[in-house]
Amino acid sequence: MTKLVEWLLGVSLVGAAWALVSFDLLDLSLPQTYREVAWPMPLYLLVSFGCFSLATVGYRVATFNDCDEAAKELMEQIKEAKEDLRKRGLKM
Repeated sequence: MTKLVEWLLGVSLVGAAWALVSFDLLDLSLPQTYREVAWPMPLYLLVSFGCFSLATVGYRVATFNDCDEAAKELMEQIKEAKEDLRKRGLKM
C-alpha cells in the first residue's frame, strides 16, 4: 500500500465520520453541541496540520548539518571544470 493510498484512506475515514456526526446521517440522536463542535473540525484540522508542518520545517532547518567536506569537494570540481573549459577555448 502506497503512502497516497494510506493518506486517502485516512482522510476518507475521518471525512465519513465527520459527515455522520455533522449531518446526523444515521439518526444517532446526538446532542446539538456535538454537531456544533464537529462542523468546524476540518478547519481546525487544517490549521493544526499547517502548524505541525511549519514546526517540522523549522526544526529541520535549525538542525540541518553543514557539509564542509562536500563544499570543498564541489569547489575543487568547479575549479577543475573551469580549467578544462579554458583549455577547450571557452572564455569566461
